[in-house]
Amino acid sequence: MTDMPKDPSPEGIPAATVVIFRKARNGGPPELLMVTRSRSMAFAGGAAVFPGGRVDDADFKLADSLGSTLDPVEAAHRVAAIRETLEETGLAIGITGTVDAGRARAARELLKHEAAFAPVLRAMDWTLDLDAVVPFSRWFPKNEKLPRVFDTRFYLADLGTGAVDIEVDATENSKLYWITAQGALDAAESGDLTIIYPTRRNLERLAQFPDFAAAQNDCATYPANIITPFFAERGGRRWLCIPDNLGYPVDGEPVDRVSRG
Repeated sequence: MTDMPKDPSPEGIPAATVVIFRKARNGGPPELLMVTRSRSMAFAGGAAVFPGGRVDDADFKLADSLGSTLDPVEAAHRVAAIRETLEETGLAIGITGTVDAGRARAARELLKHEAAFAPVLRAMDWTLDLDAVVPFSRWFPKNEKLPRVFDTRFYLADLGTGAVDIEVDATENSKLYWITAQGALDAAESGDLTIIYPTRRNLERLAQFPDFAAAQNDCATYPANIITPFFAERGGRRWLCIPDNLGYPVDGEPVDRVSRG
């Protein structure tokens, strides 16, 4: 028995998240930047997630001013992905102009003061490269039992060698670190990390890639269509599942194991 989802309504809270890659120093699998959210946060408190957050009205206004050929809503999500990364981690991704650790720190402080990205870009003489963030997936876990439902677009970005400074934003997060996808899954299994359902599925998919190029190629194969999990009976147990044709190696897990935020 399967409870297939209805078409998602447009009422989800728009959000953008970035999976940032860097090359491992030992030549192993790529490392990904993750944050552990503060336990006081209403959504996914205490969970390990990728940097990101809501798409603000100011992101839509900034996107409209860029003259991008992208769909305006898609452009706004990419703006938010770049802004949230700077705000949460201090990394300046998707930026064209002079960028170094000192300027990134200054931009981050200015962003906190201005609470909008456009004046920061003007002050730093930066422009946005929206193509630097690659659409990976889109999760909309529509469920009336959840207090808030985020319609989250996930993106990929590459730092190359990863010679960068990062610093946690203590207002929302308690920890900021680099870890391989498989390392995060192993830490979750041992109880060292808490990961919610979409993060687990995305980590399983990301663990397949030996480098950023392979991940980017996978994105070209599987467009970032909306993923809305649904319930199904498997072997006498109730499972939370996703469609099996979207590039994910694991398409579900028993409901009694699921952490949903």
